[in-house]
Amino acid sequence: MNNNAPIGVFDSGMGGLSVWQEIAEGLPGESLIFFGDGARCPYGERSREEILRFTVESVERLLDEGCKMIVVACNTATAVAIEYLREHYPEIPFVGLEPAVKPAALTTKSGTIAVLATARSLEGELFLHTSAQYADRVNILTAVGEGFVEIVERGEENSPAAEQAVRRVVEPLIEKGADKIVLGCTHYPFLRQTIERVIGDRDVEVIDSGRAVCRRVAQLLDKFALWADEDCEPRYEFMTLAEDDYLDRLIYRAYGCFSEETSEEDND
Repeated sequence: MNNNAPIGVFDSGMGGLSVWQEIAEGLPGESLIFFGDGARCPYGERSREEILRFTVESVERLLDEGCKMIVVACNTATAVAIEYLREHYPEIPFVGLEPAVKPAALTTKSGTIAVLATARSLEGELFLHTSAQYADRVNILTAVGEGFVEIVERGEENSPAAEQAVRRVVEPLIEKGADKIVLGCTHYPFLRQTIERVIGDRDVEVIDSGRAVCRRVAQLLDKFALWADEDCEPRYEFMTLAEDDYLDRLIYRAYGCFSEETSEEDND
């Protein structure tokens, strides 16, 4: 396999950019291709069969681009499809996401943590297995972030409507004693500032999995000797199934400004 090939990062929409940013900052020598479906987002309420089909289609597109590793930067897709992907593409290292229950459970002072995720993620075997490991030590509350994905997709994270939606979900969790709030969807870190405004001066920490994913990518680059050459010039590309304006917004979120020189488009 070509060590200078890109790492593919896939999500149902824009949320996976929170993971993309961690990888881009943590592994600056690696090329990345981000595929944000966009056209069929959100995945959270779709059937398992649809989510599996969409995920496989997206992985195939990234493999067609020559990716050496794929990060499924979507908790819902990970919950439904990660085992299938590892079984059917054994030559490709896959990194999936699951809510960061372990660090929350090990550091809680109140004995109660909360996990915000999509319905499909909360039903997934990964989450259920991890939660079961800590269920006898801590009280694990769960809640679906109703409307959170749609708010992020529209770029309205700092709007009054966003704060109202966050307050409606988060406030009851804090009232029940949660001092750790785990963000179990890659869209949710874009709402971190809004969540922290709702928390206010209360002793509650917000935790997500982005940096842990970057560390796991580095471990697999080591394990399979896939590090890019030191003299390789990294490149970033962006792909979507949605319209051109969606691709522009993906790039804007990734860089903080529009950039044509550092991206290539695939908008079939």
